[in-house]
Amino acid sequence: MPSTLQMAAGDPAMLAVVRQCRQLLHRRALVAGVASAVPVPGLDWAVDAALLSRLIPAINGHFGLTPEQLDRLDPSKREKVQKAVAQVGTVLVGKFITQDLVLRAAKLVGVRLTAKQAARFVPLAGQAVSALIGYSAIRYLGEQHIKDCLNVVRSAGLALPAPATEPKLKPASRRAA
Repeated sequence: MPSTLQMAAGDPAMLAVVRQCRQLLHRRALVAGVASAVPVPGLDWAVDAALLSRLIPAINGHFGLTPEQLDRLDPSKREKVQKAVAQVGTVLVGKFITQDLVLRAAKLVGVRLTAKQAARFVPLAGQAVSALIGYSAIRYLGEQHIKDCLNVVRSAGLALPAPATEPKLKPASRRAA
């Protein structure tokens, strides 16, 4: 199965969006991995759900597939997107992300997540394995979602939105003592 970078090859705009999404995905998966290493029951599930509920809409936004972006399309384009979504068979593109949708996505990697729960309670090595599984699970879900978005955009013949610039953080001001 081709990677997301291979799928976007030949289209510089698509390649740039995929790279942005993968960078975002990597950061969020690292957070999930760290949370998975902490031996507090339920913490990793809560962190994973919170990460996915923000990650999926962010990826959708990069591809122009949020509900708000789709509402701005003319009706014929919107219909093409709906057909492409049905053809790809995804439930996370162009929808408001709810807890139910996040849980459905998590079921895809349920075995990994269950192993992560069990591994966490083995000192040190188990925590490392748990962190690796947590990272891998989020990474897998994110990569699959990026592929789904790529397929929808291509099938519907959509133009990608203008790249969003992330606001730079202002340096902390120093207080005079």
